[in-house]
Amino acid sequence: MSRRSARRSLYPPVKRAVDVVVAGAALVVAAPVIGAVAVAVRRDLGSPVLFRQLRPGRDGAPFELVKFRTMRILTEADGVDTDGERLTPFGRWLRSTSLDELPTLWNVLRGDMSLVGPRPLLMEYLDRYTPEQARRHEVRPGVTGLAQVRGRNALSWEEKFAADVEYVDGLGPAMDLRILLATLGTVLRRHGISAPDAATMHLFTGSDRNDAAA
Repeated sequence: MSRRSARRSLYPPVKRAVDVVVAGAALVVAAPVIGAVAVAVRRDLGSPVLFRQLRPGRDGAPFELVKFRTMRILTEADGVDTDGERLTPFGRWLRSTSLDELPTLWNVLRGDMSLVGPRPLLMEYLDRYTPEQARRHEVRPGVTGLAQVRGRNALSWEEKFAADVEYVDGLGPAMDLRILLATLGTVLRRHGISAPDAATMHLFTGSDRNDAAA
């Protein structure tokens, strides 16, 4: 076994231990903020306060992601069908500050996610990935990741997935630390929150297999 392979096999248990300690401590320290945001979401959007959705985790296994709600729940009377129309001003602010992600620390504590890794996307995307893109599921998804610090939703899907696979190949403590430090700047600058001409990110409908392999 090469030295690099040995490091890669030893790091995941250490990474998991760090996730538990940091996520647990963050949930305790941030409890007043989480409580205040929950009250504000309840006042602005009503119940439920939390957004829950199945997302693919490591090896594509589904888990329930939890975040603060930022969008109105649609009814037939609303007559809206886009994320931009469903987002409230408060919801936009929550997204821009990443405060909507605070409950996701519970997913990290449970072992569904890691602090750093490819972002968990939609279950329906699983059969749209190329084999190379699907490698993003070789590790636990993360609260933040390489694609997030490189531009978040300002990147194309192909750029995001390339960054995810780069992370998988370069997995290690140095990369995780760099991403965590860079995330602070990304959140403060509020860069890349939305894709061009979209309130969040355009749906991924699949990559051209030949272009993706080039």
